[in-house]
Amino acid sequence: MRDSGGDQRREDVLAHQIETRDEAFTPYRLPFPIDAMPEIVLENIAGDDERMWVPQTEHVSMRPLCLSVSGGYWVNLLRVRRSGILTRHRHPGPVHAFVLKGRWRYLEHSWVAEEGSYAFEAPGETHTLIVPEDVAEMITLFHVTGALIYCDPDGRQTGYDDVFTKIDMCRRHFESIGLGGDYVKQFIR
Repeated sequence: MRDSGGDQRREDVLAHQIETRDEAFTPYRLPFPIDAMPEIVLENIAGDDERMWVPQTEHVSMRPLCLSVSGGYWVNLLRVRRSGILTRHRHPGPVHAFVLKGRWRYLEHSWVAEEGSYAFEAPGETHTLIVPEDVAEMITLFHVTGALIYCDPDGRQTGYDDVFTKIDMCRRHFESIGLGGDYVKQFIR
């Protein structure tokens, strides 16, 4: 003997699954907030277009991805093409790092950030980034909130970077290579 109630329940479940699937594939129908900023979508961010790499020193450059003036943070790729010490710095906000190529470490810690590694740096940390001798190129995605406060070994401030100094650096670079200073605006949110 068949349970016709069970068959009906199965049909109802199947109908609901199909309806739910169709609804899941329906784009959002309402308008986005009027004041919402557009997305930033960048292709081939570690690619061959050297114009996008903003020099910081002779062997260190950054590729801006997002420069958030309202959030006080920046996201960039940091590329180093020579071993050695970069900068000793302290940061009042959190930093997230994801190593895409090569490796690096901090003189003040025993861990090494290698390709595929993620590092969270807590606010208040002071450390000195070093790229080892056998690394020809290092590329790391950094999300920095707040500032980098450069200092000597005894903590005396020698300089700083924040989202505004990064924007100025990018604006000068894009102007100097003929893209115009306003080219940086696509990264600003």
